[in-house]
Amino acid sequence: MTLALCCMSHSPLLNLPGPSQALLDDIDGAIAQARAFVDEFDPELVVIFSPDHYNGFFYKVMPPFCIGMSANGVGDYGTHAGPLDVPDGLAFDCATAVLDAGVDVAVSASMDVDHGTVQPLEKLFGDAVARPVIPIFVNGIAVPLGPLHRCRALGAAVGSFLAGLDRRVLVMGSGGLSHSPPVPALATASAAVQERIVHGRPMTTEQRQARQAAVIEAARDFAGGASDLQPLNPGWDHRFLDIIDGGKLADLDRWSNSFVAHEGGSSAHEVRTWVAAFAALEAVGPYRTTVRYYKPAPELIAGFAIRTAVPQ
Repeated sequence: MTLALCCMSHSPLLNLPGPSQALLDDIDGAIAQARAFVDEFDPELVVIFSPDHYNGFFYKVMPPFCIGMSANGVGDYGTHAGPLDVPDGLAFDCATAVLDAGVDVAVSASMDVDHGTVQPLEKLFGDAVARPVIPIFVNGIAVPLGPLHRCRALGAAVGSFLAGLDRRVLVMGSGGLSHSPPVPALATASAAVQERIVHGRPMTTEQRQARQAAVIEAARDFAGGASDLQPLNPGWDHRFLDIIDGGKLADLDRWSNSFVAHEGGSSAHEVRTWVAAFAALEAVGPYRTTVRYYKPAPELIAGFAIRTAVPQ
């Protein structure tokens, strides 16, 4: 067994008109460094902790965690549409091990995943189906949310399972950092939006196009200072990254959900995927981060970060 890690932010706006070429070039340069790291490691299996944006998981049943034994990209924002290469037996064994470790996790034999899962795979490998992948959903949007220490427990259980495999495994976390994009909330959603986020009614092509246009407009307003969305918080982002870089994951146990939302925004809870991924790596011993990138990017409505890491 050999483990390595790559965590990165994602954004639908990386695939849409709007962001400046200078920003895209800067981010692409950092992604290229992460890609070189991954190419050298040459993983035989990828395990990705990622959120969903009401494309695969809905309030009809909203688990805190779910391991996919089969997965299909929904193709939102120009990402891969179709099946991923999921080793179902290995995913089943992983879920069994996590449950045996005392962490309640759901399983899915037909998981739908969106850009939160697919985009990082495409950025690192060029193709979402380039490597076998086990997708692990971590709810970071639909309240109520459990405490951060449960995400750490999930990651530790997954890492302990991976430590018993005779293969090179890349652990990934997708999401964050500070950002509060216009994602619907159950308490304030219109009847039509509630129908979609509760029952999972598929969006029509026209609805997806309208949502893309709304995202582009929201980012333009946000970057231009004409938005009521919560501002980015680079200070909070760096505080989180310093904890991660310092290998002090247990310090995050003291962060309440209200603190994360107040400081980082409603979607900053996506850092849960990072916590789980780093906890998986930490399960095999101390680690050190290598590629370190951060950029406050109003054009993406996100504090955009990348980290790679290896065991000490």
